[in-house]
Amino acid sequence: MHVMRLLAISFAFLLGSLPFAVWLGRLAGIDPRTVGDGNPGATNAWKAGGRRLGVLVLALDVAKAWLPVWLARTYGGWGGLSLVAIALAPTLGHAFSPFLRGHGGKGLATIFGVWAGLTPYALGALALGMGVTIALLGWRLRDGWAVQMGLLTLAAFGLWQQWETALWVLLGIHAAWLAWMYRHDMRAGLRKEPRHA
Repeated sequence: MHVMRLLAISFAFLLGSLPFAVWLGRLAGIDPRTVGDGNPGATNAWKAGGRRLGVLVLALDVAKAWLPVWLARTYGGWGGLSLVAIALAPTLGHAFSPFLRGHGGKGLATIFGVWAGLTPYALGALALGMGVTIALLGWRLRDGWAVQMGLLTLAAFGLWQQWETALWVLLGIHAAWLAWMYRHDMRAGLRKEPRHA
């Protein structure tokens, strides 16, 4: 692989590793790792610091994955295994951040950013988000299953767009990654427990 591409992939990993939830949480006087599942991501930033902090962290986590992928795809003309590598780099950086001694979050927000950068007008991220939202709010699926439903919606979008092989490889990796990251949630059953009055 060309040296410049290796440098670009390394930059994408480093960008993905920036732990905005922890850094912004410190400024707000909270630590998102002390709530929820303990991951330093947007969900726990929201739980610990409120909606404004959560939305800001979410936007930054999406953007840090979107930028390198969008640049490689739009201006570098990347494809094949090189595209898969730079698309995986931000999520791996987020999950194994050197700023957090190799720890990190599940990477769902960065995966949204990756698909926003890979597809026209961020339609891939929109398809993913629609699938997750319907599964969570409409069908009341557990988070892990809702994420997989979002990926199925993204796959339907890919069939419509007639994706190249590299994007299907990436989608398969993302599906396996998120199934592992949400493994405990998925083992608990398909649907959330009904709420009692």
